[in-house]
Amino acid sequence: MVFDDIGNVSLYFGLGPGIARALAHVSGTDFATVEPGRYELEQGCYCMVQDYETAPREQKRFEAHRQYVDVQFIASGEERIGHALIDTLREVEVYDESKDVVWFVGEGNFVTTCPGTFMILFPHDAHMPGVSVAQADAVRKVVVKVPIRGD
Repeated sequence: MVFDDIGNVSLYFGLGPGIARALAHVSGTDFATVEPGRYELEQGCYCMVQDYETAPREQKRFEAHRQYVDVQFIASGEERIGHALIDTLREVEVYDESKDVVWFVGEGNFVTTCPGTFMILFPHDAHMPGVSVAQADAVRKVVVKVPIRGD
């Protein structure tokens, strides 16, 4: 997992061309003017612009993906995101290949994200997005899915 400020994206371009494209996209787009939805990008990448309300941790679970790396960028609002390595959690729903998601419960570490911060989450990184900081908050998040396969 990587957690950083969008001003530092160039430090991570060496993680591969797909991640570099995703980071260039999130750092170079004004998402205040983009409608929520899914947008196809190059080389099998796609972008999801999401608007939602955060909720208490008790209402959330950890998730992980096998086919994609997540690049998550907070455009507005604040949320806590949990992180744990998948082998430290208990799987509660089997992997759904059609949705590329497996669900877990357990304990992890949390970071507070705010506008201009991003995360890179790899397949071994379970994450719990959308957790309220102090109270419910409206969040606009951009998730770019980068396929695991090589370019």
